[in-house]
Amino acid sequence: MGNMGVEESSQIQREDSEEVTNEAVPEADVKRTPPWRKQITIRGIIASLLIGIIYSVIVMKLNLTTGLVPNLNVSAALLAFVFIRTWTKLLQKAGIVSTPFTRQENTIIQTCAVACYSIAVGGGFGSYLLGLNKKTYEQAGVDTEGNPPGSYKEPGVGWMTGFLFVVGFVGLLALVPLRKIMIIDYKLTYPSGTATAVLINGFHTNKGDMMAKKQVHGFMKFFSFSFLWGFFQWFYSGGPQCGFSNFPTFGLQAWRQSFYFDFSMTYIGAGMICSHLVNLSLLLGAVLSWGMMWPLISLQNWYPKTLPESSMKSLNGYKVFISIALILGDGLYNFLKILFFICQSIYDRLKKTRPTTCSDGMNQPLDDLQRNEVFVRESIPLWVACIGYLFFSIISIIVIPLMFPELKWYYVLVAYVLAPSLSFCNAYGAGLTDMNMAYNYGKVALFVLAALSGKDHGVVAGLVGCGLIKSIVSISSDLMHDFKTGHLTFTSPRSMLFSQAIGTAIGCVVSPLTFFLFYKAFDVGNPNGEYKAPYAIIYRNMAILGVEGFSALPHHCMQLCCGFFAFAIVANLVRDFSPKKFGKWVPLPMAMAVPFLVGAYFAIDMCVGSLIVFVWHKLNNEKAGLMVPAIASGLICGDGLWILPSSILALAKIHPPICMRFSATKSI
Repeated sequence: MGNMGVEESSQIQREDSEEVTNEAVPEADVKRTPPWRKQITIRGIIASLLIGIIYSVIVMKLNLTTGLVPNLNVSAALLAFVFIRTWTKLLQKAGIVSTPFTRQENTIIQTCAVACYSIAVGGGFGSYLLGLNKKTYEQAGVDTEGNPPGSYKEPGVGWMTGFLFVVGFVGLLALVPLRKIMIIDYKLTYPSGTATAVLINGFHTNKGDMMAKKQVHGFMKFFSFSFLWGFFQWFYSGGPQCGFSNFPTFGLQAWRQSFYFDFSMTYIGAGMICSHLVNLSLLLGAVLSWGMMWPLISLQNWYPKTLPESSMKSLNGYKVFISIALILGDGLYNFLKILFFICQSIYDRLKKTRPTTCSDGMNQPLDDLQRNEVFVRESIPLWVACIGYLFFSIISIIVIPLMFPELKWYYVLVAYVLAPSLSFCNAYGAGLTDMNMAYNYGKVALFVLAALSGKDHGVVAGLVGCGLIKSIVSISSDLMHDFKTGHLTFTSPRSMLFSQAIGTAIGCVVSPLTFFLFYKAFDVGNPNGEYKAPYAIIYRNMAILGVEGFSALPHHCMQLCCGFFAFAIVANLVRDFSPKKFGKWVPLPMAMAVPFLVGAYFAIDMCVGSLIVFVWHKLNNEKAGLMVPAIASGLICGDGLWILPSSILALAKIHPPICMRFSATKSI
């Protein structure tokens, strides 16, 4: 299932993805697949809940710090294998016979867990929902015409949970009637879903079992190291700008410009998962912005120096709006490119349409015929999808305007009428390119609704409408990734849909609670703190831009934004049309935009992760290919799990005993 980085990470994390091939499944394993009800087990749901909670904490930290979330699907499949194999071995030692662990159960656990943490990724906790809170409203400028007084809504567990339940289930049913067409007839690849299926199929073979043992050992070793390292660091972080996370690696002057290594195992692990191009693009963006542009702009007389740095009319305005320009330029280009591919592919298929003959089936490999038979046999009735979609849509049309009176009911109605066609376009494009463009559909809705709703209601209506469209379009695309994984692992579509629904329901409860763990324990939204939540201010200012137009931009910012918007489009054109040996080195504008607002420190961490992978592949390519995903997952999960006890300590007002801080010699 392909999920998104906060909103944009699904694109940048899949650049340069390698083509995967289907692994043959032994015939004995597929002669009799378990009925769909037996594929969903109690132990599987418990494992999914635990994995979903762990990953919800991890991605929530990434949401609220950098907004960049790597693809953790393969990691979730590995962790599911670790959980159940450990459980069955413990039962065996106790003399208790347990049900065999099948590839279908592994797939169900992975699907349910990813559905759970995907709510934390795409639920808007670091973007459109957090953009509604008072702190973000004040950062955007209380005197700004398009940011009217009272246009904010403080986060609350109740309304956030209700909102997620209302919008989260509609997307599950939007494309269910088209699953056979997209998976079997069109044979769309869905690379993330295929890669996950290959991993799961590999686990459940004799050779794969030996490989999995090595991966599990590596995962546990680095998981333990990462957790203990987080515990050790905590003792030295007893104050602002204290501890290893503020270690001036390259000197104090570089540290003031956010150039330092902050010893975060989460970012190092994320850097090991993301491609080299993503990490180098992050570093380039950091050097260009914090190393060159911001120091130069701060020397100009373009804004009153008496303004606070967080004001949109001061340096922070340039950071936010130039980031928006890069994001929109890259998003627009890729949106149009994907639409072109979709139209071209559909046109080619229509030209080649012919009746399926018996010889076509005879020419198919036996594995494919068996997969298709299982996929079609466990069909989901059309009436269930249609009635379910209508039922959840009606609830949403009633409930959302009651939650947010600024968004009129007829806008919600139009959104649900258009949603299936938008979902098809996005899911089809994801099947061809593995790029989930849901955030671009959401941004279009944001600008349109902000402009239509006017100055009094435009910001809130735009942010909520963005979340509404994005949720439907993203979840329906994610479900197609799951169906592809299920198709390749002989897992019933019914059990896949049911497990996705269970995971979504768990995520709608777990994600708001996880968010409030951070929101109460840490200073979320502080532009000078660790939890900057960069996309919250970006999305709010997008809505203000939709209401006010270009008058919201600070002095000379329009020219800079136009230049970076054009740069984003030109960079994509060069990468797509130049020879591959040159094009593969063109930086990704979407990745470059993140450090413009956040800073350089996390880009350095991720480049360290990339350097580890590069050196390891040079020394032992085969072992690196096997162990990198497991070790990266261990680093991310260990550091992520430490967040739970550290948050509880913060809520209990138990502070670290030591503050390790650095200063220049002359100031001592």
